[in-house]
Amino acid sequence: MLHTQSHTGEQNTLEEGVEQLNRAFDHYGINFLDTAEMYPVPTKAETQGKTDAAVKMFLQNRKREDVIVATKVSGRSDRIDWLPRREKGTKAAITREQILDSVDASLERLGVDYIDLLQLHWPDRYTGGLFGANDFLPSEYEEAAVPTEFEEQLAALQEVVESGKVRYVGVSNESPYGVCAMAYLAKHFPKLYPRIVSIQNSYSLVVRKDFEAGLSEACYHHNVGLLAYSPLAGGSLSGKYQDADKVPDGARFTLFPGFMDRYRNSLNSEAVDAYCKLAKEQGLSPTELALSWCYHRELVASTIIGATTMEQLEENLKAFDIRLEDDVHDKIKEIYKKYTDPTKARG
Repeated sequence: MLHTQSHTGEQNTLEEGVEQLNRAFDHYGINFLDTAEMYPVPTKAETQGKTDAAVKMFLQNRKREDVIVATKVSGRSDRIDWLPRREKGTKAAITREQILDSVDASLERLGVDYIDLLQLHWPDRYTGGLFGANDFLPSEYEEAAVPTEFEEQLAALQEVVESGKVRYVGVSNESPYGVCAMAYLAKHFPKLYPRIVSIQNSYSLVVRKDFEAGLSEACYHHNVGLLAYSPLAGGSLSGKYQDADKVPDGARFTLFPGFMDRYRNSLNSEAVDAYCKLAKEQGLSPTELALSWCYHRELVASTIIGATTMEQLEENLKAFDIRLEDDVHDKIKEIYKKYTDPTKARG
């Protein structure tokens, strides 16, 4: 299954965003839309919520029951203090009050009376490894802010489910510990806490190990489906950023200072070169190879795609009909052995 992720308001206009959503829905049957209260990214106060405006406009000409709408509550952040909350200047966190405020604000922006899937955008606690940061260290955890307890988070999610404002709940950018802790609480206290049904994490040819080495087992046993985001690794797997002197104006690599360093200042470029060469040997574009691999991976429940232009959208969607042969998968395995976790290996 595929679904689209909209960041309308930064790289394209409201009208362009709606046009892409219409194209995906009318011509390809894509009816699962993913947004978030902090979108578009890079997130900032003056554009916050503009992505929801595109989704709202798209929904005005659709039957609500024909579209699955997913959104997210922002995780803890000392930097984000401008989200719609009862008290202005409140720093983002996943407390009961903030979850309730976030849901009400999202419903209003989207122009709907329920959300199909509400996700916690990133953990309330320090986890390490988030968005390219260094991996977990106990000393860093002990020095970080005290997180909101899982019980409070899940109880608040149960409130919005029981009220009819939300149908299902999930997580994003989570770890095996977070998935298992929440699943345990829901299993043993089903009347108090809802079960998480999905996890939205980065997953691609060059970002695999974190999910496959632990999260995949946890999700399998707790029946949590992976909604793979960034299947093109920030666009790097398209091959268009390989020549640093020819990076297109307005490209994500230029819009996300710091955030994209994991793809630029690492061995990712070497890994992408290898995958681009393999794609060319198979008569495929690098994008087609990367997306086909992710689309049909048994670990993936649904792949989230996003595009700036209509041409990109068409290529991304049509890649779903491509099935890689066994020998291609064998060659991918060989590249993976050499570049197991290239975004973390510094060149």
